[in-house]
Amino acid sequence: MTKNIAIQGFEGSFHQEAARHFFGEQVLVICCPSFRELIKQASTQKNCDGAVMAIENSIAGSILPNYTLLQKSNLVIVGEVYLQIKQQLLVNPGVQLEDIREVHSHPMALLQCMDFLDEKNWKLIETEDTALSAKLIHQHKSKHIAAIAGKLAADLYNLHILAPNIHTQKNNYTRFLVLETSANACTVEDANKASISFFTNHSRGSLAKVLGKIANAGINLSKLQSMPIPGSDFQYSFHADLEFEKLSQFQKAIKRIESLTEGIRIFGIYKNGKG
Repeated sequence: MTKNIAIQGFEGSFHQEAARHFFGEQVLVICCPSFRELIKQASTQKNCDGAVMAIENSIAGSILPNYTLLQKSNLVIVGEVYLQIKQQLLVNPGVQLEDIREVHSHPMALLQCMDFLDEKNWKLIETEDTALSAKLIHQHKSKHIAAIAGKLAADLYNLHILAPNIHTQKNNYTRFLVLETSANACTVEDANKASISFFTNHSRGSLAKVLGKIANAGINLSKLQSMPIPGSDFQYSFHADLEFEKLSQFQKAIKRIESLTEGIRIFGIYKNGKG
């Protein structure tokens, strides 16, 4: 069954690549201008079966506003995708390097390719989206403008990859969360990872006690992200990603730390996407 999945950005974006990686190439994407709109679309369930949302990057780090959006939503994590970000220099067919005068792309993509771009005398134009840049040079049949985007954008907009893999850091990965409403989410077989959020009181060593219980259960804490609690006096909640071999390990750990926390929420139990 083909699914309709909300993504941030335009067709041809890395979000769409991540959606295809998880759901298959036949997945239909609902393009959203912002992450807030993505969450809204996925939460309403009107012609939308879920969402794929970037949450962190191996170079830029965590996307903190997206943790807040997740906390305020009714969505649960049912999977994740680690996508290697490969940037390509795209042009219309027939355009050569010597024809290029401008390069258009998202500012982050331009920064990721600066070693390559510094060697050229091109004007760099920042845009809101890599895939949108590719779409516009295709629509305008530009002969002197190139775009930086992924291979999927080249395929969708019939563009030529004039220079492949021009990003400086070759080990650049973005982690995407696969989200569904709690009403639609099914139990994930062979789950070996979970995401939780908890907060403790201000007593000395309260966080250390929680982390100690997690470690003693044989669970790997692969992510710990602090988030301020809105309206509180410098109190923080903690988003934690936990990796385990057996679901029973996770269940026992949750029981052990419940009494040590002021509140705990399980965002999802799913399969590690690194495999």
